[in-house]
Amino acid sequence: MKNFIILFFLLFASSKLFAQKNELYQLSSHILDITTGKPASGVTIRLEKFSDNKTWQVVSQKTTNSDGRVGDFLPYGKMNNQGTYKLVFETTAYFTSQHRDSFYPWIEVIFIIKDKQHYHVPITLSSFGYSTYKGN
Repeated sequence: MKNFIILFFLLFASSKLFAQKNELYQLSSHILDITTGKPASGVTIRLEKFSDNKTWQVVSQKTTNSDGRVGDFLPYGKMNNQGTYKLVFETTAYFTSQHRDSFYPWIEVIFIIKDKQHYHVPITLSSFGYSTYKGN
């Protein structure tokens, strides 16, 4: 019984730590290449915010990991993250590395953050098309 209680506590604690890690950032993204059915790794994604003076300001720039993900845009607590944002997916280098032509040299997705919930903005792409949606 003692071992069961210890195991239960360790599982509970590790699940809380994992959940907290996911809750440190308000914005994430993911790229799936629908031509290959695989994640698009090594793609640069630039996050920009539309400022009060009507210009785009670079907030950060990240590169997708081996799972095609960036999970650490916009940390909670450092600033008010509400506003209009743009994710710029720089796809040229990715398609060049795949020895494929592409119609889109980059993809821009503009969206609004209105509250403190987590926003997931993924894209699916191919050489001649893309789609996006608000994930969770």
